[in-house]
Amino acid sequence: MKHTKAINTALLIALMGVCSCKKGPVNQNGGSNNNNNSNNNIPSSTGNTPGTIVAPSDPAIAVTQGFFLNNSWQPKTFVTPPTQDLAKPTAGEGIVVSIDLSKVITKVSPYLFGNNTNPFMGQFVDQPALMSNITTLSPNILRFPGGSLSDVYFWNGASQAPPDAPAQLLDGNGTASAAGYWFGNNPANWTFTLDNYYKVLQQTNSTGLITVNYGYARYGTSPHPDQVAAHLAADWVRYDKGRTKYWEIGNENFGSWEAGYRINTATNQDGQPAVLTAGLYGTHFQVFADSMRAAAKETGATIEIGIVVTEANDNFTNVSNWNAGVLGAAGNAADFFVVHNYYTPYQQNSSPDVILNTPVTVSKSTMDWVKTSVQNAGVTQKPVAMDEWNIFSTGSDQMVSHIAGVHAVMVLGELLKNQFSMSSRWDLANGWSNGDDMGMFNNSSQSNGAEPGATAWSPRPAFYYMYYFQKYFGDRMVSSTVTGNGYILSYASSFTSGQAGDILVNTSSTDHVVTVIINNFLLGSKYYYNVLKGGPEAVFSRKVVINGNTTSSASGGPDNFLTIPANSANIAGGITVTIPAYGVVYLVADKGN
Repeated sequence: MKHTKAINTALLIALMGVCSCKKGPVNQNGGSNNNNNSNNNIPSSTGNTPGTIVAPSDPAIAVTQGFFLNNSWQPKTFVTPPTQDLAKPTAGEGIVVSIDLSKVITKVSPYLFGNNTNPFMGQFVDQPALMSNITTLSPNILRFPGGSLSDVYFWNGASQAPPDAPAQLLDGNGTASAAGYWFGNNPANWTFTLDNYYKVLQQTNSTGLITVNYGYARYGTSPHPDQVAAHLAADWVRYDKGRTKYWEIGNENFGSWEAGYRINTATNQDGQPAVLTAGLYGTHFQVFADSMRAAAKETGATIEIGIVVTEANDNFTNVSNWNAGVLGAAGNAADFFVVHNYYTPYQQNSSPDVILNTPVTVSKSTMDWVKTSVQNAGVTQKPVAMDEWNIFSTGSDQMVSHIAGVHAVMVLGELLKNQFSMSSRWDLANGWSNGDDMGMFNNSSQSNGAEPGATAWSPRPAFYYMYYFQKYFGDRMVSSTVTGNGYILSYASSFTSGQAGDILVNTSSTDHVVTVIINNFLLGSKYYYNVLKGGPEAVFSRKVVINGNTTSSASGGPDNFLTIPANSANIAGGITVTIPAYGVVYLVADKGN
């Protein structure tokens, strides 16, 4: 381990995200990481003077971001938090993060930080602690009614499905069982009404994203089930009256787990095949989109409609050649493309290293695949939205652990770097399921029980990691590179108010000291940072420790997280921080005068 000299300089922090350097010898830009830096390799800078600073310029908005970024971007002002001065690490390891504020990767859309609601959370609008935490989290976009339930959801019913909706539906193998429909006007305390969804949007200052029931176009028994289902969706647009701008048609319809994937051809009247084809979904998409746009026009609203595509190759799903068939049939009818990704191997008891090795490669491969599909189909590239994401890892509390929080930080940074238009994590609350629970909050209303030892609706570690990401990430992502260690990642940003920021992730099981240099930035006097890590009780800790503060509960973080002082130190002599094992540091540097 090499020791560094005191560096008289700057923090290179800010806009372009990231040298998302992966574990191992290859860095983000395809070159080799030098893990044997000597003291002489560490940049020594005296800071920029006003005459030498290169001013940044914003790049054009990527077509994969489009109207989502245009409609949401706002300049951001960093508010200096209460602080506690800490001594800097006295020795470094030759790990250097270099930030260039003049190189803007992208502006930052607030729609990147979305989440999913669902109808099995209960009527949670009357839970003040939960509503306060959602508002504090500021997801900015909330999807509804969620995943697979969307394809058995009748927004205008209370308890009775339409007469042409069969009592039983077929699973992917052709086995019939009770349909299990969900309804938007059911007032029972175990479910969530549509009107309460609208109240949640209003109270949390969020934008809606609604998934309409496509499955009904398949399993409906009327002479023209596609037209009936499209009309139901259009009536929802009329009822919405412009409150929701973003809509999508169906959820993961390529999957055998989805209602409508396989239908009973004996009750179908318009000659649809037993198993859904990509071309049929693409054709039906146009029927839905035409009806919904006509309804929006009647109410004077403008809506954008998303089409379901896959995140991997065309044979990734139960329906072969999905993207090729969908885009070939739908053409340019969609306003945006919808993907989901759960990053890690399915239901594998994955280690932290496996989990944290996925955000860099999987985010890029997903965007590359969608772009390739669009190009091969000869259609126009549209914004790409990842409106479900999380991890599939099970067996060791992975989903409810601080590692899930670190993973969330990396996903947000990589989605920004790869210029996704928006994202929504799955989901606000789910069911405990012995720790295999993707919910951001403990859900006390689930029949399978609440999280043992946790307070009702208490936040899980991912909540805190995502809260600090928004608070300490600016309105532009800027370029940064990491040298000296392949386990450290940097997601840098700048604020319109003038500060520079960096989110530093340690994907290794040992602590590391990092030096941060900021180029094309007039340094101020102080830098501020918060350190988040897991508790000592488990590799997959259900607790998060914030600047030394944690919780006495079985899971989550400190109740006083809003008032915990940030650590601070003088910029003079250089910016250095210790990033704990599997930890994250959120850092902002003062601007000079």
